[in-house]
Amino acid sequence: MSSPADAPPAVARYAEALCLGMADAMAEDETVVLLGIDVGAGGGIFTVTRGLFDRFGPERVIDTPISEMGYVGAAVGAAMTGLRPIVEIMFMDFVGVCLDPILNQAAKLPYMTAGALQCPVVFRTQTGAGRSAGAQHSQSLEAMFAHVPGLKVVMPATVTDAHDLLGSLGENPLPIGRARVAHPGGDVTVVTWGQSLRDCLAAADEGSASLEVIDLRSLVPLDMATVLESTRRTGRLLVVHEAVQDFGAGAEIAARVADELFDELRTPVRRLGTPSVPMPFNPDLERSARGPC
Repeated sequence: MSSPADAPPAVARYAEALCLGMADAMAEDETVVLLGIDVGAGGGIFTVTRGLFDRFGPERVIDTPISEMGYVGAAVGAAMTGLRPIVEIMFMDFVGVCLDPILNQAAKLPYMTAGALQCPVVFRTQTGAGRSAGAQHSQSLEAMFAHVPGLKVVMPATVTDAHDLLGSLGENPLPIGRARVAHPGGDVTVVTWGQSLRDCLAAADEGSASLEVIDLRSLVPLDMATVLESTRRTGRLLVVHEAVQDFGAGAEIAARVADELFDELRTPVRRLGTPSVPMPFNPDLERSARGPC
């Protein structure tokens, strides 16, 4: 999925890259603050915020009560007054209790106020399955947010992107909205993002077909130019994602490619995702249900 050459200096783990990205943002801009459950002295349940409390103090690294609606709403209000909050939502599933401040306030207020109010806030969360965390801790809901005008949706798969896409930081990072050809090939274009990238790269290395694997990196903005260029050359497209296949982002990409390249495709566009079932807790059932992952 990534190599040491891809990683930020002295960082080899995804969680470390996220931590470094937040630390860089906080050191660069004193208006950046961090809010979430257990993000403080404990360093977060996934160790993503380890060391930030000691470095930046309790006024900028704020442990919150177990109330996503409360602290997400507080972060949106803080962003409207000039701060730049980073909000950790422990699992993506938990956005269900705090959607209003995200999709009705943060996403809409800059437009509704003609720019008088800005909401520079990052909602960072964990998606997907694979740890037998059960149906309420294993969902990939990125398509739901991609459907909301006013939000950017970023899906970093590599250590480098875990750092760079968090705030589009660094000297020369590949910008948000630009896909990357992760594995060149000539027979089939495979478009993916997030955790599914590593499985697609493994298939490209092990299979007999020459797969060109494209890591989208973000769904909004969506780099259709790279997808179309590759698909025009190969004549075949497979879209792979961990999220439920029905009504997923893969359907949007498939529709756009069919609109643009209908006469140039050698085969119909294919999609591969997870069946439309709650994610099982049982490890064997979970493995069978996770689609490409």
